[in-house]
Amino acid sequence: MKYRRLGKTDLKVSVVGVGTWQFGGDWGKDFDQREVDEILTRAKELGINLLDTAECYGPHHMSENFIGDFLSRDRREDWVIASKFGHQWHEQWENAWDAKQIRIQLEESLKALRTDYIDLYQFHSGSDEVFNNDEMWTMLDKQVQAGTIRNLGISIGSNRNIYQTDKAAELNAKAIQVVYNRLDQAPEEEVLPSCLKQNLGVLARVPLASGYLSGKYKPGTVFSDKVRRNRDQDEINAKLKLVEEIRQKEVPEGVNMAEWALAWCLKHPAVSCVIPGCKSVDQVEMNAKAVEQDLVNEEHPGAWK
Repeated sequence: MKYRRLGKTDLKVSVVGVGTWQFGGDWGKDFDQREVDEILTRAKELGINLLDTAECYGPHHMSENFIGDFLSRDRREDWVIASKFGHQWHEQWENAWDAKQIRIQLEESLKALRTDYIDLYQFHSGSDEVFNNDEMWTMLDKQVQAGTIRNLGISIGSNRNIYQTDKAAELNAKAIQVVYNRLDQAPEEEVLPSCLKQNLGVLARVPLASGYLSGKYKPGTVFSDKVRRNRDQDEINAKLKLVEEIRQKEVPEGVNMAEWALAWCLKHPAVSCVIPGCKSVDQVEMNAKAVEQDLVNEEHPGAWK
């Protein structure tokens, strides 16, 4: 595994992390604790140390609870835990942007994760209107001072949201999470340059473009999971056709496409870590192999020396 410093933080993060939205059941598979334990144990063996989760990944902090149960039997200090705030899913999705509500969310996340601190606590894809909340950021800064939050971050909803990105340093946020992959390069226009200018860490989410870049799917594929099943089929087919063209023209012969796609993200000088989801031990092993691709430059500005 290779490691990079996450922006201005003191966090040494593996360049490949584990996104854990799938643990909440939205991606077509229901997990149990044994399966989560196997994935996270193997991830640790491979040198992965960053887990990205959220308060709304499954009802009642489901993803966080799976992670917390695992952490209660492992060494918490070996992991960089990133979570988020602003939404919640109990019986249904709800937005909760009031400072008092977010403080409660933080306490619930800490309880679910079986920890007394979160390494990176991220504003979760909210509008600019709810983002501009001095009371919220003051409360969060007090939690940083108290040590329950080690670092603040912003997970931008739109990968063109330069407003929130540009405000990061002013709000003591030290990392940006953004959708970035070979099919969606919009962050290269403004967001990633702003991150470089401010020395912000970057977590690239959806690096496999919701699985399109995994190389497993062909035009005509019909998805049944909660996330992709309502997407326009013509759009899905067009993306999968483009993926096939990329495979033929850009991916070296004999190279696994998913590994190549993750490495493609990591070659950008702003990107600290990619956070693909994984449904099995085999998938986490495949994701980790991305570091073997030539695109993952040892001289990256964030490389841990």
